[in-house]
Amino acid sequence: MDSHELGFITKLANEYRKELFEKFVEVGQGHPGSTFSMLDIVTTLYHGGYMDFNHNKNRFNNKVLISKGHATVALYPILKHFGVLPKEDWDNWGKGKESCLRVFGNISIPGIDMTSGSLGHGVGVGAGMAIANPDQHIYTVISEGELYEGSTWEALLFVAHRQIKNMTIFIDINNLIILGKTDDCLMLNSIREKLSGFPFDLYSVNGHEPESIIAALDTTAYQPKIILCNTVKGKGFSLMENKPEWHYMQPITPEQIEQCRKEINDATA
Repeated sequence: MDSHELGFITKLANEYRKELFEKFVEVGQGHPGSTFSMLDIVTTLYHGGYMDFNHNKNRFNNKVLISKGHATVALYPILKHFGVLPKEDWDNWGKGKESCLRVFGNISIPGIDMTSGSLGHGVGVGAGMAIANPDQHIYTVISEGELYEGSTWEALLFVAHRQIKNMTIFIDINNLIILGKTDDCLMLNSIREKLSGFPFDLYSVNGHEPESIIAALDTTAYQPKIILCNTVKGKGFSLMENKPEWHYMQPITPEQIEQCRKEINDATA
């Protein structure tokens, strides 16, 4: 993929940030910090040629599962772009009109393949889907906070034991959870060092650089692949970046809204 195509993915990600910011303001709720930290990852998957879009059936042959379900909204503008999600559902959301969209994703929403919200289930669900559908590739995005969940480690053991190679796991490492810094709440220390004891192929990337993400995705793997994505919570908005309180949508003043709009408009110019 050349620099022009990579630049196009970055531009699209920022366009999606712009749309999502306006929707968060309109709806008045949601989880912008977590959504914006992983947005470049999922934009790269959908626009980098990894999802195998079937135009005749208007669906993707491969699947993306968002284990940290409060960030599933990152997929909504992407699915709208491809025509999988009806535009009227996006437009109606937050306006008191009928819409299938929710703050947390569920399988009633076109293009969403996992109902999520309770953390720690994405790897297990993804492993089951990958075994049941060997001709599909399952991309699962989890948060580093989900490494506090025993169910995540049980599922990782299973993926490693079964050597499920049609599954790729992304770990969004923004160093924050709802309570503050991960190291202050419960130290994870080196995630890579912990996972190196498993039979996985491990990659560490800048989770906001499509080029870095694609390089890891395109590298031939001989074991199940885990991509450690170093990200910034609230990426794209100085008001939110690295601020644990922006895990949730916060009260926001007209001046702050204009500041955020200026920053994202500058990024998409």
